[in-house]
Amino acid sequence: MIGSMLIVGAIGYLIVTAIRNTSEYYLTVSEVAARQAELDGQSLRVAGRVKAGTIAWDPSSLTLKFAIVPIPEPARDGAVTPVSVTDPASFNVTSVGEPKPDMFAEGRDVIVEGKLLPSGEIAATQVLTSCPSKYQAKKDR
Repeated sequence: MIGSMLIVGAIGYLIVTAIRNTSEYYLTVSEVAARQAELDGQSLRVAGRVKAGTIAWDPSSLTLKFAIVPIPEPARDGAVTPVSVTDPASFNVTSVGEPKPDMFAEGRDVIVEGKLLPSGEIAATQVLTSCPSKYQAKKDR
């Protein structure tokens, strides 16, 4: 009886710790900026957009650096509200040792997994890109 209770307790403990370690949902760039002090040093998953003009890729060391900004919200009329150039909610991201994703580009929506450093930079362990929402056929010349 005691042995059965120990086994059930151990299995329950393993399930709870596994769920805590793997249950990372993603935060937006603005949410991370608002909770930056609280999230320092923690593993997190951040959804945002690659800021134009910030991509630096070194294929010899597999080092990818870029800035991530909030994804603009679509307005009610379908137009997209652009992100302000002076928007404080942006983070520099550095990924070392992983190949650059195939669809990675300026203006592309990405999800970055990694740790938020005290400097405000995200040390990424993985960078995931999203597929375009609309595929368009090539135009004949």
